[in-house]
Amino acid sequence: MTANEKNARIFKAFCDPNRLTILELLQDGEKCACKLLEELNIGQSTLSHHMKILCDSGIVLGRKEGKWTHYSLNPAGIKEAKKILDQVTRMTPEQSG
Repeated sequence: MTANEKNARIFKAFCDPNRLTILELLQDGEKCACKLLEELNIGQSTLSHHMKILCDSGIVLGRKEGKWTHYSLNPAGIKEAKKILDQVTRMTPEQSG
C-alpha cells in the first residue's frame, strides 16, 4: 500500500455523516456497538460497515467482549491523521504571504 493509499483510507473515515457522528459519540469514551446502534438510526450491517472503515483507518480501535465489540478512539491514529493533514495542506512561504 502506497503512502497516498494509506492517507486516503484515513480521510475516508471522515467522509460520511454517520462516521462523524460515531466519532463524536466516542469522544466520551469507549462504547459498545449496541450503544452506538441505539444512538444512530442505522442497522447492524450498516454500523459494521462504518466501523470497519473507522478501524481500518486507525482512528478507532475495536475490542471484542462476548458477542459485542466495544469501540474507542485511538490516540495514535488521531495523531497520525492530524500529522497527515498538516503535511498535505502545507503551504510554501510564497503562498502563505
